[in-house]
Amino acid sequence: MPTANDIVLRPRFKKELNENNEVVLKAFEDAKKEQSEFIVTRLDNHVFIKFPKKDQRFWTPQLHLEIDEIDEKTSLLYGLFGPNPTVWTMFMFMHFIVATLFIGFGIWAYSNWKLDSDFILQVSIMILMVIIWFTLYFAGSIGKASSKGEMHKLNNFMNRVLKETEADPDIHQG
Repeated sequence: MPTANDIVLRPRFKKELNENNEVVLKAFEDAKKEQSEFIVTRLDNHVFIKFPKKDQRFWTPQLHLEIDEIDEKTSLLYGLFGPNPTVWTMFMFMHFIVATLFIGFGIWAYSNWKLDSDFILQVSIMILMVIIWFTLYFAGSIGKASSKGEMHKLNNFMNRVLKETEADPDIHQG
């Protein structure tokens, strides 16, 4: 039986942590210096984990983490897997163009129909827009499927850093 996650192109997750958010953020900063497999960037309470440029392809995912403080001893981690923001913006822009053209040709077809004019061209282009939209959706799904291994690597790295945070008593003393 399919679940709602089967149609998500940018998977999200949420996790409660038994650490203060600053401790977890510091752990990711430390992990940045100890390895070279990933590029780890921190901005306030956001952490971005990416593959180096040499390992990136068109749909290579990155992991965006937001680590918010709940109280002094717990925090909430929000995660989002997705392609490079530039790729995602282009992908969404293409969807917007297809939708706009579909609506525009729909209005034109309706006008021609009401004026008793030929509207087969407009309806044909609307059908083409639906086909293009499905093509874009399946291209995104194929891109996501082809990068599952990379998403697992990003997830494993995140879990490794989080486990080290829980296991290292020196981190708590800061």
